[in-house]
Amino acid sequence: MTDVIDPAPNPHASAEEVRAAYGDPKLANVLYHDWEAGTYDEKWSISYDERCIVYATDVFNAVAGEQDQPYPTAMELGSGTGFFLLNLMQGGVIKKGSVTDLSPGMVQVALRNAEKLGLDVDGRVADAERIPYDDNSFDLVVGHAVLHHIPDVQAAFREVLRVLKPGGRFVFAGEPTKIGDFYARKLGQLTWWLTTNVTKLPALREWRRPQEELDESSRAAALEAVVDLHTFDPSELERTALGAGAVDVKAVTDEFSAALVGWPVRTFEAAVPQEKLTVRWRLFAYHMWLRLSAVDKKLLSKVLPRELFYNVMITGTKPPAPMEP
Repeated sequence: MTDVIDPAPNPHASAEEVRAAYGDPKLANVLYHDWEAGTYDEKWSISYDERCIVYATDVFNAVAGEQDQPYPTAMELGSGTGFFLLNLMQGGVIKKGSVTDLSPGMVQVALRNAEKLGLDVDGRVADAERIPYDDNSFDLVVGHAVLHHIPDVQAAFREVLRVLKPGGRFVFAGEPTKIGDFYARKLGQLTWWLTTNVTKLPALREWRRPQEELDESSRAAALEAVVDLHTFDPSELERTALGAGAVDVKAVTDEFSAALVGWPVRTFEAAVPQEKLTVRWRLFAYHMWLRLSAVDKKLLSKVLPRELFYNVMITGTKPPAPMEP
């Protein structure tokens, strides 16, 4: 491949750039995620310790199984700060990794995180519809909460299959279902309204974030609505992957009760000063999510339609190379 210099991050977009982004989803993704890169891990409680290693490997194994591990080479599409790939590497699922993202800021943070963890990772700024790697480059392609940002999902699947080796696997997780996104957004909006209004009361004023921070969060939420392009029906997502040429395609969903509680909790945490969120609170919220996730997996997944759950995960493989005559 020809060496290409990746663009620099742009965490301080001009007003003109922001206006242009409302009509250009890819530009919106770059600006939004460059702006978020430095604080993204904190915002979403992302870590690179046992908690997130177990989560990432459990999610991966739930849809793809434990066979073929460790994969010699893997690329994360839309890596953000590297959450999925780096934790899968620490969990022994992957040996060598590559991070890619449309946002230069996110690639920069992901590579910094990998270096701190001592992991063998390279990275490129990449459009998911034109991945800058050669054919048959990887044994595995993964992604977490990325497909819903991509304008042409089937084109991205075709690119994923191109860069996979014959028989290679893809695993995408953390994608919003149509029904799940509806109730999560409604619960989040209600929680934001309640929290930001109740904390106006004198007795609760110390729980209120400064107004300029709340205004900035509201502007971010407006741009977030531009970068979130899709929600998915699990069956339709399977058909999209099959239409791109994948085989052995399977979609699995999770998080129903965990999402009904988790989204209000996450929104509340974003609406109050961070110093109010004690370690005790964070442990309570995390263990509550764990318990509800267990209820979803062990009970509700057996009795409720998969379309009702918030997250959809999908896996499939590239067809094997044809046998020589």
